[in-house]
Amino acid sequence: MQLVMIMPTNNNIMKANLLLLLIAALSFSNLNAQSIHLGIKGGANVNKLTGQSFTDKFSFGYHIGGFIEIGIGKKLSLQPEVFVSQIKQDTSSQFRAIYNNLLGVAPSNIQLSYLNLPILLGYKLSDQFSIQLGPQYSILMNQNANLLQNGKNAFKNGDFSILGGLQLEVSKFRIYGRYVVGLNNLNDIDKMDEWKNQSLQIGIGLTIL
Repeated sequence: MQLVMIMPTNNNIMKANLLLLLIAALSFSNLNAQSIHLGIKGGANVNKLTGQSFTDKFSFGYHIGGFIEIGIGKKLSLQPEVFVSQIKQDTSSQFRAIYNNLLGVAPSNIQLSYLNLPILLGYKLSDQFSIQLGPQYSILMNQNANLLQNGKNAFKNGDFSILGGLQLEVSKFRIYGRYVVGLNNLNDIDKMDEWKNQSLQIGIGLTIL
């Protein structure tokens, strides 16, 4: 059983820094915001890559990062986040059958790390419960250059997703659950098989400011 992990590229790190600056500018430029809170968050991912190339089952990973919550009125809030997440997936026999001529060393396991940048709109159902919905852009922080013999990347550098879920606020703590649906085909080899990511995020956040 083999596990594929590759380090981030300078190009991806530069893109990530630019997006972080954009989110920070968006957050702190809202002069009409009633309140601004800064916090940290982390938890578990239950992931699944769809397509013939991967096993039809969910696997576990993690996510960790931070968030900024901007209150807008009594019911609404805007919550940009930045966090790193991990995706693990077993490949199926179809993966080796489809891409047999391209594989350098056929992997049994694939592990991907993403920098995720969601911007969530929250609506309070009560003082403690709120629903959250918004887009998420994810930057692949490792490249599967060793997956194919010609050195071409197997996975695309970015993914765009829609996520939604519920959040419970208890004092300075937030307990949340979200479902993420990837909209992009992550396959960067060809169009023979379509790969899309699905993920359930369960975690705890802590407001520190």
